[in-house]
Amino acid sequence: MARMKFICDAERCIECNGCVTACKAEHEVPWGVNRRRVVTLNDGLPGERSISVACMHCSDAPCMAVCPVDCFYRTDEGVVLHDKDTCIGCGYCSYACPFGAPQFPTNGNFGLRGKMDKCTFCAGGPEANGSAAEYEKYGRNRLSEGKLPACAEMCSTKALLGGDGDVVADIFRSRVLNRGKGSEVWGWGTAYGKPTQGKQPTVQPTEGKKS
Repeated sequence: MARMKFICDAERCIECNGCVTACKAEHEVPWGVNRRRVVTLNDGLPGERSISVACMHCSDAPCMAVCPVDCFYRTDEGVVLHDKDTCIGCGYCSYACPFGAPQFPTNGNFGLRGKMDKCTFCAGGPEANGSAAEYEKYGRNRLSEGKLPACAEMCSTKALLGGDGDVVADIFRSRVLNRGKGSEVWGWGTAYGKPTQGKQPTVQPTEGKKS
């Protein structure tokens, strides 16, 4: 059985926030909640990198361990989901998660807290797949339609990968081994061709014709 995982290639992420927009549009995410966000490290400095962050659907999820009402559960595909009907909004999961994935919508000027919300890997919730109740609480269930998460599909540079963990790891491993260094990280050789080392381009002389 496949175990679904995310990975973001920091060498490819261009901080366009397309993944964030795709997620909010696909699921009509409540105001004040970003199921996915882009974090930039060393902003404006040499070595600047951006990475797309959301729930990583941990194999040993700390949110599941600290929830006092056990509203979290794991699907057969390894996706960590939660039941909003069971959630009491205590916030323990938010403190336990190292990625800040569980969030709470703000329902007023004073930030009144409601049911926790987080990335679902586009796998919906405990309601029937594709039902109106599922969409209202958790958004669209793309996995039941045989599709990848919207954020990964909309990534313009394919920096964000989502799917079977083994396949995702193989893709990333192949990139690391083949991308090279310097300009080759961005595929310069692929786009413009690699120069021939140690050779100068030769031009064959042509015989002129007399008029």
